[in-house]
Amino acid sequence: MDLVLWRHAEAFDLTAGQDDLERALTPKGERQAARIAQWLDRRLPDGARILVSPARRAQQTAQPLGRRIRTSDAIAPGGDVDALLTAAHWPRAGGTVVIVGHQPTLGLVVARLLAGEERSWTIRKGAVWWLRHRVRGGQAQVVLEAVQAPGFV
Repeated sequence: MDLVLWRHAEAFDLTAGQDDLERALTPKGERQAARIAQWLDRRLPDGARILVSPARRAQQTAQPLGRRIRTSDAIAPGGDVDALLTAAHWPRAGGTVVIVGHQPTLGLVVARLLAGEERSWTIRKGAVWWLRHRVRGGQAQVVLEAVQAPGFV
């Protein structure tokens, strides 16, 4: 199983009285999302599942990918690692799952899967971390396949 963790692109700061879920991408964030979406689209299999936070900025980040998405409250801001991994069906589901979500949850997921414990790892805005679960010699492994930031596409 492949798990692709995609942090939403740059968004406007929260303003007084605004609901955090309504924050939109900045013009720079829109460009970041488009660059990463193009990079991902060339690499993702046709059957990849795309799970997206209900936050507007995450929905906007996923939109340029041009694929069918499913909104999941388990990936909303303030979510936890277990809820995200459960929504993705990690590591039991076959194929590829893309999660478009938020910090600090995405960084905590990467740390748990690669280092074995939740730590405060930072994922840049708009960046993708591509992880693969495999079994070799009866041993389960998590392999880091790629890290891509929008400024390097």
